[in-house]
Amino acid sequence: MVYIILGQGFEEIEAVAPCDILHRGNVPVCFAAVGNEKAVSGSHGITVVADVLVSDITPSSGDIIVIPGGMGGVNSIKADETAMKMISAAAKSGSGLAAICAGPSVFAVLGLIDGKQITCYPGCENMMGKAICSYDKSTVTDGKLITGRAPGSAIDFGLALLTHIKGSQCAEKIRMELVY
Repeated sequence: MVYIILGQGFEEIEAVAPCDILHRGNVPVCFAAVGNEKAVSGSHGITVVADVLVSDITPSSGDIIVIPGGMGGVNSIKADETAMKMISAAAKSGSGLAAICAGPSVFAVLGLIDGKQITCYPGCENMMGKAICSYDKSTVTDGKLITGRAPGSAIDFGLALLTHIKGSQCAEKIRMELVY
């Protein structure tokens, strides 16, 4: 299962575009809300009703945890002990990790991206711990870690996730159907 973690103030396009692309590729994906309410408002006032709460997740090695950007959402996740424990447990179980924009900073707080190749929103590099930031790439994949640069990279990020899960043929098929 791919869990896209939504904290209040998440960047909507960075959550919804990858979710849509994964659905098109027949990948099981759901939104998981931080806190006790499934309705989560994004940074631009769009509310998404999550499928589950983060507290409902028991991560396993086949899962992927996705963190969209949006400083409000990122800070909501960092401030939530349950979310941070779940992400740490996911990493320990061998789950894949993915984040876009400021999202990788959640993994940095937990020391999960030290020494890893990533990309992030320009200007957020100082929040990425000991990760190695690439500034000129829309997405970067380093093993089971996938990162995206910014809202404008949301489709590329979704396609990188799909490539990782289902292979390049499936991702290319979806890319062609999107006329992207």
